[in-house]
Amino acid sequence: MEHISRLLVFLFFSVTVLGQEISVTGTIYDQTLNEPLPGVNVYVKGTNNGTSSDFDGNFSINNVNIGDILVFSYISFVTKEVSVVDDSPLKVYMNEDVASLDEVVVIGYGTQTKKEITGAVAVVGAETIEELNPTRIEQALQGQVAGVNITSQSGSPGSASTISIRGISTNGDNRPLILVDGARIEDLSVLNPNEIESINILKDATAGIYGVQAANGVILITTKSGRKNAQLKFSYDAWGGFQQTSRSISVLNATEYGLLVNEAFVAGGQSPPFKNLSGLGVGTNWQDQVFQNAPIFNHNFSVSGGGKKSSFSFNTSLLAQDGIVGGNKSNFKRYSTRINYNLDLLKDLKLTSNVSYSGTIRKALPENAIGSILYSALNAPPTSSVKDESDNFTLFQGVGIEVVNPLALIENTFNTAKVNRISGKIGLDFKVVNNISLTSNFQFNYAEVNGRVFSPIVDFGGSVFDQERSFLSENEDVFKDYIWDNYISFEKEIADRHNLNATLGISYSSELGQFSGVTQGFFTEPTTFGQADFRNAIDINNALLLSGLSGRFKANLFSSFFRVQYGYNQKYLFSFLARRDGSSRFGPKDRFGFFPSGSIGWIVSEEDFMSQSKTFNFLKLRGSYGIIGNNRIAENAFRSILNGEGTYVLNESLVFGQAVGVLPNPEIQWEEQKTLDIGVDMKLLSNSIDITADYFSRTTDGLLLQPQVSGILGANAPGAQAPFVNGGEVNNSGFELAVRYQNDRTKDFNFSINYNVTFLENEVKEVNNEAGFLQGGSFGVGQDPPARMEAGKPIGFFFGLETDGIFQNQAEVNAHATIPNAGVGDLRFVDQNEDGVIDSNDRVDIGNPIPDATMGLNISANYKNFDFSAYAFASVGNDIVRNYERDQPLVNQSVFVIDRFIGEGSTNQVPRVTTGATSNTLFSDFFVEDGSFMRIQNAQIGYTLPNKTMEKLGADKLRVYLSANNLFTFTKYRGFDPSASSGAPIGSGIDLGFYPVPRSYLLGVNFKF
Repeated sequence: MEHISRLLVFLFFSVTVLGQEISVTGTIYDQTLNEPLPGVNVYVKGTNNGTSSDFDGNFSINNVNIGDILVFSYISFVTKEVSVVDDSPLKVYMNEDVASLDEVVVIGYGTQTKKEITGAVAVVGAETIEELNPTRIEQALQGQVAGVNITSQSGSPGSASTISIRGISTNGDNRPLILVDGARIEDLSVLNPNEIESINILKDATAGIYGVQAANGVILITTKSGRKNAQLKFSYDAWGGFQQTSRSISVLNATEYGLLVNEAFVAGGQSPPFKNLSGLGVGTNWQDQVFQNAPIFNHNFSVSGGGKKSSFSFNTSLLAQDGIVGGNKSNFKRYSTRINYNLDLLKDLKLTSNVSYSGTIRKALPENAIGSILYSALNAPPTSSVKDESDNFTLFQGVGIEVVNPLALIENTFNTAKVNRISGKIGLDFKVVNNISLTSNFQFNYAEVNGRVFSPIVDFGGSVFDQERSFLSENEDVFKDYIWDNYISFEKEIADRHNLNATLGISYSSELGQFSGVTQGFFTEPTTFGQADFRNAIDINNALLLSGLSGRFKANLFSSFFRVQYGYNQKYLFSFLARRDGSSRFGPKDRFGFFPSGSIGWIVSEEDFMSQSKTFNFLKLRGSYGIIGNNRIAENAFRSILNGEGTYVLNESLVFGQAVGVLPNPEIQWEEQKTLDIGVDMKLLSNSIDITADYFSRTTDGLLLQPQVSGILGANAPGAQAPFVNGGEVNNSGFELAVRYQNDRTKDFNFSINYNVTFLENEVKEVNNEAGFLQGGSFGVGQDPPARMEAGKPIGFFFGLETDGIFQNQAEVNAHATIPNAGVGDLRFVDQNEDGVIDSNDRVDIGNPIPDATMGLNISANYKNFDFSAYAFASVGNDIVRNYERDQPLVNQSVFVIDRFIGEGSTNQVPRVTTGATSNTLFSDFFVEDGSFMRIQNAQIGYTLPNKTMEKLGADKLRVYLSANNLFTFTKYRGFDPSASSGAPIGSGIDLGFYPVPRSYLLGVNFKF
């Protein structure tokens, strides 16, 4: 009986405790920033009992029972549930959810949640950018987003990258439209990556809301801003380290070089130049001489906060980077400052504004061309020393006029390029009634570009770089543009089933500029870069001023647009948009173009037959189709303008004047891009797996290009160009897949894996000119351009001779089609037209610079306070032309020449060496290599001090980390860097000693207080 009594008392006590109502208080924090989160919804699960956190992240909720579950929810954060065990104050940490269906995504003149989007939109968050520590924004996109390919034009400090979204659609300007908080920019080098909150990429026809400049896709960059009702917060981020070359090319040492040079001279019927090979040794490794470890560091400081009606953020940064070639002679510095300020002027009237300043200073060396530093380093004879006995730089002989002592070239190169840029935006948003709002945004850019180049008196030994008198060149150019957007938005939910959103607006933009021309002055006396001054110069001239031209340009664009979005029952989604653009770049009768697009979506997972699915948490099918116009051609191309250079004879004297520049074509019309996209988005297995897949086809019709025309028309005159015509059609089609897996294994450990792949096929459908093709790029000296744009082929494919091994004996030479100067051991070319003669008519498609597939793999993991991440990128199926080898008797060569032909049966791959005349240097597939590669782009490990420690220090967060960029590259390509690209649609993938993207090792700190 006593046991029963005790049991009854225990049960009564338990029921009393469980039924006891208490008040629960606590504070909610952002896990990443370790700062309070205001406005978080807090409620008791299964009830209407709720509240929200205040300015300091504090909350208090009454009438809560022990054992109840509190639910914490906030837009773009992972919803969290906490069980109530007593009335002790709670500390709740919430994590951002970049994959949340409720995440708000910028789509152009408005926003949508991920769940509602019917177009192909990708998002890269600030967390990803911070992990990569990029010096330029493009580096944070490579391998992160399916369908977006980034190629480096150079690894030198401050150099640009080429961004292509879903292929190359034109032989002209293929750049996407880039908007930062609505303001257009052309050069991403001026933007500090630490300022960025998110990057949204619009890849299909829904980008058409932005009109003509959206034909190649749109990149929307949103910068960080403060939060309302938020405490003043400070952040200091810094990283620094050193860079080194990621690769060297194996070339002959002095002994190997002497042996092969002697062999080549003997084969050419000449006496060998090296009588004693035993004393040559290893010699000079010129790559070791020009490459060096180079410092790089970045400092970033920011402040943010907000009151009841306002929010603000301030950010300032400094980046300094020396080059792995030339050190401080190849240097880049960037200073940037940005202020964002938002204010509720009235209850229904909101102000948004920002202003930014960026300044860059860049010093550059000759690169990626014949005669560049690395081109010379690869071809320089290893038997020569850096300096002679008189401490003068050694002069080379027998290596051609383009190859010089690379150390001497570095020593005598002086230049600076400065860019100062101010951008700003001011916007007003007025809520007229509950469902209607008016928005007006004005954005502007102002940039000054100053260049200064000095060439001293120097003798490189009969080179093209020799200067008999020093000269100074300067230019000062100004660029201005502004955009004024005004639109009205209507949003209404009807009967809990119909959601309608409509936008109607107009946009006006103007681009203005003033070119100063290059002012050049010569000096009779030796002088230095610092001393050079036009006041002491003679023969000062400026070709622009001499021609009488103003150097001014202006282009205007006026547009109207309309978009309507409709959703029924949160399952069926429809969107239609239309834009009418009028561009001053076209003649009066073709000035305006109308460009519509539409998209649909079906959220299958909302259907009743999917409600019991244990596999699919979310499933959406979507499709879009539309037409976008493109006007990226020169201003006034439709009419005759005297902006060329003319030289006339008047009174028996030469007089400089004006002539027709770009030949006019009054019939040019809008280039049109027709884009189809079919996609699926899904979340599986308790939202742990995200899959996005798209098929796309994009056809560019009426391609705006400049064809080759007869010289009789004057297109080759100084300042003149061929006319623009609508003369081509290009199609890009392919498949994209992005898969994300995330799993919180335990309280202390979680990891995620992201993989994306893009398969792309590019085909030129038509080139409407007399020749039927366009040419581009360069190979060797004096040869025809090696790249073409031609119907039935990918744009920029390589056009040359096909080889069929090596002539093993004289009988093979005699039996083969005639090749000029062919002999035993030379390359054997295929007689494609079987006319018995090898000539230019036997050239065929021998390579494609466009990859068949690109892919990225990103892995991240967290264990307690430790974090790890690694990023990899791969490009498969692209070819590269090896064009860094000079054909001269005494240049150095790559080590593969050791396996040359030395007799019948020795090799069928590498021809003999000789100083005699051969056809081996003609452009052929012997110089085309597989450029496929896989690169570990970044690996990083970090440690964040525990929250309790930070509380004692009175700070929010302190994280230290080690990072390595461009860690390993796996490739069969023998050049410096398989990501080599000039950025030109016709002529990319031709390597003239490509400046490699450096490997860097960094130590960094994130401190928030």
